[in-house]
Amino acid sequence: ESKRVFKLDTKKSTYAFHITNSKNLLHLYYGGYIPETDITHMLRIPGDEPFVPAVHDAMGPHSFDCAPIEFPTSGVADFREPAMQVMDINGMSACECYYKDYRITDGKPKLKGLPATYAADDEAQTLEVFCYDPHSGLDITLCYSVFPKYDVITRSVRVENNGLSAIDIRRLISMSLDLDRMDYDMITLHGTWARERHVQRFPIRFGKQSIDSNRGATSHAHNNFFALCDHTATEDFGEAYGFALVYSGSFLGMVEVGQYEKTRALLGINPYDFSWHLEPGEDFQAPEVIMTYSGEGIGQMSRNFHDVMRNNLIRGKWKDMRRPILINNWEATYFDFDTDKLLDIAREAKKAGIEMLVMDDGWFGHRNDDKSSLGDWFVNEDKIKGGLKHLVDEVNKIGLKFGIWFEPEMISPDSKLYAEHQDWCIHIPGRHRTTVRSQLVLDFSRKEVRDYIYDRIKAILSSANIEYVKWDMNRQLSEVGNEVFPAERQREIWHRYVLGVYEMQERLLTDFPDLLLENCAGGGSRFDAGMLYYSPQIWTSDDTDAI
Repeated sequence: ESKRVFKLDTKKSTYAFHITNSKNLLHLYYGGYIPETDITHMLRIPGDEPFVPAVHDAMGPHSFDCAPIEFPTSGVADFREPAMQVMDINGMSACECYYKDYRITDGKPKLKGLPATYAADDEAQTLEVFCYDPHSGLDITLCYSVFPKYDVITRSVRVENNGLSAIDIRRLISMSLDLDRMDYDMITLHGTWARERHVQRFPIRFGKQSIDSNRGATSHAHNNFFALCDHTATEDFGEAYGFALVYSGSFLGMVEVGQYEKTRALLGINPYDFSWHLEPGEDFQAPEVIMTYSGEGIGQMSRNFHDVMRNNLIRGKWKDMRRPILINNWEATYFDFDTDKLLDIAREAKKAGIEMLVMDDGWFGHRNDDKSSLGDWFVNEDKIKGGLKHLVDEVNKIGLKFGIWFEPEMISPDSKLYAEHQDWCIHIPGRHRTTVRSQLVLDFSRKEVRDYIYDRIKAILSSANIEYVKWDMNRQLSEVGNEVFPAERQREIWHRYVLGVYEMQERLLTDFPDLLLENCAGGGSRFDAGMLYYSPQIWTSDDTDAI
């Protein structure tokens, strides 16, 4: 403590940062385990650089633009990408992050409204570093949870407005990491519909390289994970750093190499079209990043992620249980099915050793194609003759469990719900509403919308012995706005929507603790750690044709 160094050790890694005499937080090291406590000699800060604004304090003149900042903020002479940017009531955007205090606790606290890793008191320790901006009155809490067994450290940030006036958060990135060199390869997972998560590896260069989504969901195009590794790293040899965001909305992952050949990695909520209004006394919690280091190649990095996600992210009854082999009627029938067809499929499935029949899209409203009825979660008894309970009972008699498909986040313009509540979809008043699969997105930032849809889902699940839900999401967000929020909160809808999805799935699992939930989003468009917190399996891709 006298050295003002925070040193976070796992079995095979060390993460360290330093508090300077001027209360700045400077990063020291992240890599293989170092037993020594005093590692302040590793701090390297260039001095008064030419044509770069310098700070003059107890360390002498030095520039933040080339210092290894633990949590970089905007507007204070660090010209690289910041982790945090705010705007005060005067339209000013500078913000500073000074150290105030810290707290260490056993275990790991929950994040308000967000999925996150969890831990018993003997599995992890959590460091909270309390910082502040003296001008605005913002308190900034940097959270680090250490999982020694898995060589994993998680990071998140919480901001509270303890000032006298409102503040708008324009950017709050969960993780920023400054590394002392640039000779790394970046590994990302790119793709498109039915071709998700192809590995891309390339050497980083001067400037910025990034992956992102501005779609309101993780997307088919980029996964919210990336890695940095030695140029020569293989599955078994070399250094590798991995970063995964526990979140299911728009994100930004960026690597920037500055003019002094140093690397900054950032991962968090995409600042594109994002803002969060904080009145005095209000706070904002950023999502969590899972961070791991491996000195034994990319394969060990992957296994570290596997271990912590299997053991300390996935929850519930199905966490460690073998899941039933299921057959889904979608590509067998599409919308053209009825009770008799489903029972025929169930009988043949039973002969093949299959354990569950899942009834997919088309069982509700008047939905005989993809142009209607989303939001009308009432059984179509012209198709499901005798009602849903009769069908489920008959499938159970055959010896199969029964599952069902929902797309709770969507609404069709051709639906009873839309006729009654055209304002319940995400939209910009007066502008054209674009559609995908003839559908719009329900505004899950609004409680009354969530409550109505949840009540309909709960009624269906309570009406019969339904043991599995496939939760689909086939349209990403556009024309983001509503007629309810004031102007200063319109840009909150992106994030409030994601929080609404999380709240819905948490309610579902609380009311139906034995339910097996599988998330899907046009295949693998929301294949992320955030979804794994609620569903122990995710529909990997719509590329499911037989080989």
